[in-house]
Amino acid sequence: MPDTRPDTRLTLDLALTIRHDGQGGVADDLDATEGLTRWVRVHPDTLGGVPDGHWQADAVTLAAVRSLRAAVRALFAHAVRPGEPSPADARRLLSVTEALERLNAAAAAVPTVAVLAWPEGGEPMAADRPATAAGPEAVAATLARAAIGFLAGPDRSSLRACHAPRCVRYFLKEHPRQEWCKPSCGNRARVARHHERHRVPQP
Repeated sequence: MPDTRPDTRLTLDLALTIRHDGQGGVADDLDATEGLTRWVRVHPDTLGGVPDGHWQADAVTLAAVRSLRAAVRALFAHAVRPGEPSPADARRLLSVTEALERLNAAAAAVPTVAVLAWPEGGEPMAADRPATAAGPEAVAATLARAAIGFLAGPDRSSLRACHAPRCVRYFLKEHPRQEWCKPSCGNRARVARHHERHRVPQP
């Protein structure tokens, strides 16, 4: 993926914790607290300074993040209309109203303060950080604010659902002819089309 805004990357990464399991089903990288712990540790800078070496997810944080992810994926499905949503979402989407309520409530759970960073030799960067110590709501609040930034920003118009066989991902369309999230999905889709065209009708 090309260089994208931090809110975009974080929000897509959250949505992509639902993925194809390689065997015809759907896997969930956040099905347990250990999975969320691993995921957060990969995103320490983006998650508002959550300590990357010692932080451990608990059941409350896991439930909050999973609830938020369901809202994000419902709003992704809304954003890609009139296209179809990801196959993983087609039968279990929240309503847009409920998704917005969840997203906004999660974002409001932890107040933020503006923080300025100015790395040596770089440009100054402003960011919002939690104003209180990282509690159970902090991770979901940070993710919710990132999702709001993405959904209200310019990258949303490039959001698509990949409909290659066995794929359940969302992606950003990078050029006009792009149909799939990655080349391997395009290959599978072309093979499936070829087989469909040359399938022998059953008597």
